[in-house]
Amino acid sequence: MVLPRLWESFRFHRARLALLSCFCTRMLRQVLHRGLRTSFARLGHFIASHPVFFASAPVLISILLGASFSRYEIEESVEHLLAPKHSLAKIERNLVNSLFPVNRSKHRLYSDLQTPGRYGRVIITSFVKANMLDQHHTDLILKLHSAVTRIQVQRPGFNYTFAHICILNNDKSCIVDDIVHVLKELKAAHLSNQTNFAITYPITRLKDGREVYNGHQLGGVTVHSKDQVKSAEAIQLTYYLQAINAMNDKVAEKWESNFCDTVELFQKSNRNVTMYPFTSSSLQEDFQKTSRVSERYLTTSLALVVTLAMLCCSMQDCVRSKPWLGLLGLLTVSLATLTAAGIINLTGGKYNSTFLGIPFIVLGHGLYGTFEMLSSWRKTREDQHVKERTAAVFADSMLSFSLTTAMYLVTFGIGASPFTNIEAARIFCCNSCIAIFFNYLFVLSFYGSSLVFTGYIENNYQHSIFCRKVPKPEVLQEKPAWYRFLLTAKFSEDTTESEETNSYESHLLVCFLKRYYCDWITNTYVKPFVVLFYLIYISFALMGYLQVNEESDLNNIVATATRTMEYTAAQQKYFSNYSPVIGFYIYESIEYWNMTVQDDMLEYTKGFVRISWFESYLNYLRKLNISTGLPKKNFTDMLRNSFLKAPQFAHFSEDIIFSKKYNNEVDVVASRMFLVAKTMETKREELYRLLETLRKLSLKSKVKFIVFNPSFVYMDRYASYVGAPLQNSCISALFLLFFSAFLVADSLINVWLTLTVASVEFGVIGFMTLWKVELDCISVLCLIYGINYTVDNCAPLLSTFVLGKDFTRTKWVKNALEVHGVAILQSYLCYIVGLIPLAAVPSNLTRTLFRCLFLIALVTFFHCFAILPVILTFLPPSKKKRKEKKTPENREEIESQWMLNEMDCTSVNERVKATQITFLIWDSRCKKTEDLRIWTQHAHFD
Repeated sequence: MVLPRLWESFRFHRARLALLSCFCTRMLRQVLHRGLRTSFARLGHFIASHPVFFASAPVLISILLGASFSRYEIEESVEHLLAPKHSLAKIERNLVNSLFPVNRSKHRLYSDLQTPGRYGRVIITSFVKANMLDQHHTDLILKLHSAVTRIQVQRPGFNYTFAHICILNNDKSCIVDDIVHVLKELKAAHLSNQTNFAITYPITRLKDGREVYNGHQLGGVTVHSKDQVKSAEAIQLTYYLQAINAMNDKVAEKWESNFCDTVELFQKSNRNVTMYPFTSSSLQEDFQKTSRVSERYLTTSLALVVTLAMLCCSMQDCVRSKPWLGLLGLLTVSLATLTAAGIINLTGGKYNSTFLGIPFIVLGHGLYGTFEMLSSWRKTREDQHVKERTAAVFADSMLSFSLTTAMYLVTFGIGASPFTNIEAARIFCCNSCIAIFFNYLFVLSFYGSSLVFTGYIENNYQHSIFCRKVPKPEVLQEKPAWYRFLLTAKFSEDTTESEETNSYESHLLVCFLKRYYCDWITNTYVKPFVVLFYLIYISFALMGYLQVNEESDLNNIVATATRTMEYTAAQQKYFSNYSPVIGFYIYESIEYWNMTVQDDMLEYTKGFVRISWFESYLNYLRKLNISTGLPKKNFTDMLRNSFLKAPQFAHFSEDIIFSKKYNNEVDVVASRMFLVAKTMETKREELYRLLETLRKLSLKSKVKFIVFNPSFVYMDRYASYVGAPLQNSCISALFLLFFSAFLVADSLINVWLTLTVASVEFGVIGFMTLWKVELDCISVLCLIYGINYTVDNCAPLLSTFVLGKDFTRTKWVKNALEVHGVAILQSYLCYIVGLIPLAAVPSNLTRTLFRCLFLIALVTFFHCFAILPVILTFLPPSKKKRKEKKTPENREEIESQWMLNEMDCTSVNERVKATQITFLIWDSRCKKTEDLRIWTQHAHFD
């Protein structure tokens, strides 16, 4: 009998503790919620008491800080912005550069767009797919080569030509592409009527005996027996320049500009060929060109948003219409963006084209906040003083706006932290945080004071646009029809008490939602179709989600119809058969003379096209009938004194580093080879997989080596680095939603909000992929914004629904749409109209920006006005009161409730009812006192 009693006592105390914990938690939430609302009400009253100061201070701050943005600097290094800051490829580059200077070796380490230093490059092809190796085109290309080498850059006191700024060979001559030597030999063969001259592909032998790689210099190649070239549709020439100091770099930069002009001028005089010039400056110029080509479209976007915002705030009643508030709301966003730009400039930040997305992020958040304040103003009583109405507006709308602003600051703040390895993403998130913060302050101050001024205009019955006193109806009857139409207004003395609260229902959007849409979306026959549509939405989103592709293609950030795009298209069309040249660096002394090591080396590089001193040396020994397994001294001496002295192998001396030991013994301490892989159309994906495979091999092999190409700096673990800001922001958003549960009246709001955000982000990622948008830096930043945009629009709807009591779910869904739907619809319409001109900007960066932001807005709107209103009508929380009988099963709960009666409850309405706590709260919507009963049990005790 003792154990059952102890168990009953334990259950009794546990139920009492659980009941007390639930009681205290709910009470804490209500106290915090009420305290925050009271604080915002006092803030609103204070701003309404000093409207001039709060209207002028933000303007002055914006002017002072924004003025510095007129002298902004542009970030010129694309690598600094888009390449991962801390990557293995950069460490490998430093090691390689310490052994074999990359700037001097760049003619060997061919790369498409990431070649280091200064250079000029041109692809020559024909409109009719002619053979570029015939006599006519050979002469034409050599003529172009001669014109390029004669380009002059005028500087005070001296004219620089290519010969003055080129990279020099060992014999002090300019390094030019080997294809130039091939074309000269081909021209000589044509002149001497030689028919046995042959070019092999991808490695050919020159007249001096050297074997050179031409896979990146001959494109669209057709071969016949023994890899002999039959025809080539394209030829590529590259001219490498020195940039050893600031003055030399300026000369080289000017030479690049003259190079493009020379190529374009040459093409005009030779219409039968097409030329695609490209320089080291082209990528950066085309990246920043997006800002220049976007100016006209952004101006159009601003004009459209201003027009629609003013229309959304207008109504037929000329007194209650608020068109200036629509304009002032947009001005608030503009002031915040200008202030943030000024702060960025003053703190040493540099502008880049990714900043084009920041105004749209601030626009989405700021417009909803201003429209929500206007919607709250329309619910206040007109017979109140403006200060009281403003206090009610702040109490009603500022709590949710503050929480969503905190969400923006946390998510973008995590993105701005050192954990973000992509500098462009980090800078973007940092600047977005600054802009959002000032937007919040300016909405409180500038827009709040603007609301006060328009409130006084409304209370004085002045025209909302012209600020003229509106005459009485009897006076208007004597005026013309157009005059009466412009000055239509409803006076309070002409309305009954029942009509007083409906003064704003003549607004088009309010009328549409209340009279038509709310009843339609909650109709029993509509709900199955909405659920079916949501299942289709999830299916297509899943199909796209499974095809997500992380990409580091630099073409996605440049303007269209630019040199970079044209050159890259030609490069992909004619030169996609082989990968960029991969440097294979052995950075320690190994037993090159050991036949086992020799076999291992050949095995590691098997399957590649090799440009290797090592393989050439072994073949050289075999031709001399000498064993490759020579003793160390003989092997090294033969290498230095015989192999490297031969003219056809002398160029390999740049690929070997010798060192003398204390006993004058010579050793090979480091060496390099060059590998080229056969690729297909998906060259970047193959190259990334190849990089990972070679790195894994370097960790397991006996020979210590590294692989490097300048393009590795951009693609090295890009997928994990670019997704890190989104991952960190999602985690921080979940933590914020968890810890903010005490700031909301019911934690179920956060549960629903988390599910909604997950559904929206899942859909956006899926449809983004189906719309040919890859997961790169820009799209990831948009996805971070998508988290906040969803919270912005869905949180007020869910809060109103979850906190509603005593009516059915359908009734509270309708009420939530009526209360917050107008603000959501107004901000959505303005946002979409502002995005539409962005779709016409001729830039890949803005194309990605438009598609991502458009999908975020569309999917969120779909959830707010279709998915949530339907799903909430048959999922928790329940709105019906459930009456339970006092059965033996719940007798212990009743006993624990009566035990709670015996506790010290001095704050509970004089201990009249321990099961009810009566709070007198001031409802800002109806300004009436009502009882908020918090039930500690599911059963009611009267």
